[in-house]
Amino acid sequence: MISDLLAAIAFLTRLPVGRRWTFGPAQVARAARCFPLVGALLGGLSLAALWVFTRAFPPLVTAILLAGMAALLTGAMHLDGLADTADGFGGGSTREDVLRIMRDHVIGSYGAVAVVLVLALKISTVAALIERHRAVAGLLLAPVLGRWSAALLGATQPYARPTDADGRTTAGGPVKMIGRTEWIVATVTAVAIAIAVDRWRGAGAVLLVAAADGCWAWYCRRRIGGVTGDTLGTAIEISECLVLLLFTALP
Repeated sequence: MISDLLAAIAFLTRLPVGRRWTFGPAQVARAARCFPLVGALLGGLSLAALWVFTRAFPPLVTAILLAGMAALLTGAMHLDGLADTADGFGGGSTREDVLRIMRDHVIGSYGAVAVVLVLALKISTVAALIERHRAVAGLLLAPVLGRWSAALLGATQPYARPTDADGRTTAGGPVKMIGRTEWIVATVTAVAIAIAVDRWRGAGAVLLVAAADGCWAWYCRRRIGGVTGDTLGTAIEISECLVLLLFTALP
């Protein structure tokens, strides 16, 4: 379990826990059971930073600093996945076009707009929650449920690329990126954290993220026949935004 957690931290963040270990694809897939725990770690770091920043800065500045810290801790890789996905889905007309564009790491107009909108949405919602003294639950659950959404999609959807790392044909086939057991453990963990943090609001956030994942899975299957690392990163960003929006809207 400890090795799985370290693999999940090394895979999802830029925290230096992975320097002494080498994690292969199989262990990273097994580590998906710990994805919500990594989200909880990131949320805890955000809460610690929130406690420090709010003593020196107004809500908007604090929200910007928190967004920057989150990007630094994750290497902005989920934002990069969002940009690649937006460029591919926005600019590609066929499945092959979409996958080709997504491999090009140059950010186009669709990707730039998507990143700007997501960051603006995160900053504005976090600032609003700070002003209302209600930021704790949102900052903690957004990364937890965001990482859970990636585990959910990886376990239920096929890999969309023509071949995997071993050269096996996978597109549209039965090969999944994450196993069922890992997804079940991740789900139990995410639901338990959500309910423990904010009971019915937490449960509502779980349902909202699950519904959004279902819609995103359908769209990815329709456009490219499954999911990729970029679309999983996009799911994380979408889920985080939805959680923050939900906590901003609820009384």
